[in-house]
Amino acid sequence: MARFCVSLAPTTGQARAHVEAMGAGGSGRAPVDVPGADLGLIGGEPGRAEGPFTAYGLTAVGEATLHNRPALLAALAAHDTPVPPGCSDGELLLRCWARLGDAGIALAEGMFVLAVLDGTDLVLIRDHVGARTLFYARADGAWAASTSLRALRRWPALGTSMNLSAVRSFLTFAYLPGEETLLAGVREVLPGRTLRLAQDGTVAETVYWEPRERVDEPVPDDPTGHVLALRALLEDATASRLPEAAPAAVLLSGGVDSSLVTALAAKLHAHPVHTYSISFGDELPNELGYSGLVASHCRTRHRVLNVSGETVASRLAEAAALLDSPVGDPLTVPNLILAETVAADGASVVLNGEGGDPVFGGPKNLPMLVQEMHRDPGAPWDEDRATAYLRSYRKCWTDLPDLLTAQTLQALRDAPRPQRFVEPYLTAGESSPHRMGHLLNQLLHCNLRTKGAHHILTKVERLTSSQGVEGRAPLFDRRVVDHAFATPPAFKLRGTAEKWILKEAVRDLLPDTVVDRPKSGMRVPVQQWLSGPLRDLAGDLLLSGQSRRRGLFRPDTIRTWMKGEGTLLPRQGGKLWLVLTLELWLRSYEV
Repeated sequence: MARFCVSLAPTTGQARAHVEAMGAGGSGRAPVDVPGADLGLIGGEPGRAEGPFTAYGLTAVGEATLHNRPALLAALAAHDTPVPPGCSDGELLLRCWARLGDAGIALAEGMFVLAVLDGTDLVLIRDHVGARTLFYARADGAWAASTSLRALRRWPALGTSMNLSAVRSFLTFAYLPGEETLLAGVREVLPGRTLRLAQDGTVAETVYWEPRERVDEPVPDDPTGHVLALRALLEDATASRLPEAAPAAVLLSGGVDSSLVTALAAKLHAHPVHTYSISFGDELPNELGYSGLVASHCRTRHRVLNVSGETVASRLAEAAALLDSPVGDPLTVPNLILAETVAADGASVVLNGEGGDPVFGGPKNLPMLVQEMHRDPGAPWDEDRATAYLRSYRKCWTDLPDLLTAQTLQALRDAPRPQRFVEPYLTAGESSPHRMGHLLNQLLHCNLRTKGAHHILTKVERLTSSQGVEGRAPLFDRRVVDHAFATPPAFKLRGTAEKWILKEAVRDLLPDTVVDRPKSGMRVPVQQWLSGPLRDLAGDLLLSGQSRRRGLFRPDTIRTWMKGEGTLLPRQGGKLWLVLTLELWLRSYEV
């Protein structure tokens, strides 16, 4: 397992020193035949980095898993460009970009990031939806980039400190929704983008793919064509992600999204399908009845993993340290345990049902739809869409005046507002060429580009890769996403039925009890954990001298929250969880 790093500097010696400082091996590495540049692999960090590889005078490193190699090979063959036998996914992607430009990258389907040395420039490429991450920074007249944020933290030239704007963003969203990271000066490449970093410090960004709204007007009376087209895409997306000549593993929550992936895998795979679910105890509301029903219906080998609060308390710091950016999701430890179990069973690939809500529409959109119905523009109580969207998250945004210290609030006074991350998708009159016309599509586009790329996909990738397993999400397939935004909104939210077209596309594969069940989500007992096994840990960390010296949070507010007072239950536990997650991440990175 490895990640990669690369540097573009005034001299080759400086670039090599920067790469070695970030953790790439020293004496055994072959020199790179590009003046002022160097790159290398960082061993011991969970990832699938490979390289360097070369093609047409270009040198690159990457982390690439492609799901449509035949289509890419055919595209290169059509341009009379032969591909050598045994060409890796990373090299194939490099050849597509070298010969076909951004159109070659747009044609690819998979999880990938690529760093290319192109003359005197460094080119950074990230996959369409953001399944893998790539970070970059500039210091000492040099560029550095890596798939490991920890590697950039080690770069002495950068001298990283805490980015307070990102702290506020995390407490608002429970993840970091855009380019910023918690390390000042370090930025994240956005999905669907190509960045060209020049020696003189300039940056040029190209959008090679962005979802577009292509809804037919008028809306057809018969949705059958859309339903059948989606079914074909779902089958292809699932089939292309199944492992070859090995059992398939699927994370099965019991919701319709993971259930349909399980059913498709069972239908399409010639080998056994193994499914895995989580339980937090029989006394708590759960979806085990549904997951067990699906497993029985699809004839999978099913395992239920019991995760106790004591286990979460003992492993929460470990899970937080595996993430390049903190994620305020209480399922991080359970997700890690699932990945460990899948790996112990001998699987190297595990499918999941992530993507159904941000691509086809789930209950997270309902507060915004209701708000729009009852808006009274110009009234004193009216809120713009971006502000209402932040409020609908129900995280710590409205609590920041009571949670953050006076000096932190003062330092943030002139910082850009968190609304900037969602305004391009939601604000009326926005001039972005990618803004969609239908409100539901605007919300889905926003969810895809924020929570999808910076929470769901990255969390799964980091936690599964830590165990040598590759997590794959068929519902985030680029072709499935394109079809979703070409589907009339009335086929996604049909009356009160959410994700209607997705359910209709697989209705023949699952019991009606599963297809038509209301969305409930996994009930994670955060409040019980914080009142029990995590109580001492939270108190020791959040009220410690180290936390106080950092000066972010008001101790009196933390004490109030730990008593279960001061905010409306049950959200208080989730808010305290965010603060605890952030503290653990900052300690892990020594920020």
